[in-house]
Amino acid sequence: MEVVIEKQYPVSAGIPAAWAVLSDMHALATCMPGAQITEDIDATHFMGSVRVKVGPAVAAFAGTIEILALDAATHTLKMLGKGADKGGSSASMELTASLLPGENGHCVLAGHAAVIVNGKFAQFGGRMMNSVSDMILAQFAEVFSQKAQAMQASAPAADAGAAPSAAAASPSAAAPSAAPVVATEFNALGLVWSLIKQFFAGLFGKKS
Repeated sequence: MEVVIEKQYPVSAGIPAAWAVLSDMHALATCMPGAQITEDIDATHFMGSVRVKVGPAVAAFAGTIEILALDAATHTLKMLGKGADKGGSSASMELTASLLPGENGHCVLAGHAAVIVNGKFAQFGGRMMNSVSDMILAQFAEVFSQKAQAMQASAPAADAGAAPSAAAASPSAAAPSAAPVVATEFNALGLVWSLIKQFFAGLFGKKS
């Protein structure tokens, strides 16, 4: 089953700070609940994992991420992610994300994704998958905006330091990925229960 998603989210920071997060795969991965980079293969290929918790059960997806394009001039990232779990389910996503000028010096994160799901998750159907995707992406966009805002806030403090040091000269020292990586789990139980309540609320609402 294939689901196509197009979204735009406001970011509470300017394009330079947001691009610093978007162009750093480690920082970007920590914006997604339950996701983390587990290995750097080379500059454009990574190994990663996602943990999804449904009640007491935890499903672990492992896969690869490939950066297809990273254009600093247009502030655009294109990537391909593929993963599978031990139960036989698999998924792939081709994503194009770009930063657009927003209001008050802020910017907008625009994304287009084509997601292909096989196995038990494909049984939920397109409508359910779209609803789940909306909730997950909303969480992602909120954390992304927070990281970009923190990056922008720390920039003047970094510039205020007069004497350059070896740490300041090192690109890795200023990279967003220097922040600690927190591997959280996405709790799907509450999400699915919310969708069930929405379904029955709409059903009885139509009958009334």
